[in-house]
Amino acid sequence: MKQTTIGKEFRMTGMGLHTGRTVTVTVRPAPPDFGIAFRRTDRFNIVTEPALATNVSETSRGTTIGSGRHSVATIEHLMSALHGCQIDNALIELDGGEVPILDGSARPWMMQLTRVGVCQQDAERKVYSFKEKLHFEYKPTGSLYDVEPGECFSVNCVIDFPDSVIGRQSAHLDNLDQYASGIAPCRTFVFLHEIEPLLHLNLIKGGSLDNALVYVNKELGSRQLRRLERTFHKDASQFRVHDGVLNTTDPYYPNEPARHKLLDFIGDVRLVGMPLNGHFSVFKPGHKANAAFSKYLIEYIESNRS
Repeated sequence: MKQTTIGKEFRMTGMGLHTGRTVTVTVRPAPPDFGIAFRRTDRFNIVTEPALATNVSETSRGTTIGSGRHSVATIEHLMSALHGCQIDNALIELDGGEVPILDGSARPWMMQLTRVGVCQQDAERKVYSFKEKLHFEYKPTGSLYDVEPGECFSVNCVIDFPDSVIGRQSAHLDNLDQYASGIAPCRTFVFLHEIEPLLHLNLIKGGSLDNALVYVNKELGSRQLRRLERTFHKDASQFRVHDGVLNTTDPYYPNEPARHKLLDFIGDVRLVGMPLNGHFSVFKPGHKANAAFSKYLIEYIESNRS
């Protein structure tokens, strides 16, 4: 199997989920063995950050690589789309510090990658195939990761929100051919009670009912509706709750939260730095746990190659 890059460069402009700032992203082809890397073009000293778990600096409500003024936040959806399209080499340039949220899924990136096409390169793809079972536990969140040998990349993902309308859900990916239709369109989600604390933390400035599913655990009172009017700049008559979701659009799937967590995992595990062959079973994944797991895999792969 040969390495791949994109057929030609493309640009996407949108608002960052947490900063609320407009950023333009340019995704460029890259030579064999380059890997995937991010670069801030709005800085005087331009630093190229390889998309590796060892470079992850922050995992609050998203994955950030790099540090200080050169950091790039919320990379997981774009990384997921690159993984889903099996792109080995690409350079991503941004004129700001956060990848745009767009519609809250990986589908806009997937559509652009499909439009420009995948270009095969004259170098063999470096793939790591697991030969034994692995188990990893991230104790701070109770997240569990198991890997079994497999002929391709496949994932079974389980999430558990026992005291919420989401409850326990699962999602599956048998191979990356299923990614475009079954995983890429699935949007990020948040619980209504989390929104105001996140705003106080100076986060989700670019969040809206158009790029996130908002889950509600109890009936909305008039005071809460008035706060929502101010938060989302909409009239209260536009809010509706259906099957626990506060939104102007319905979920695409009954298990869309689980599918989105799987989408995030696909992006975060690509920070190992290469494609992986194996069957992954993940329980309660999150960005912090995903980053720790990916770092563990980097160390495991390096130790098994020496």
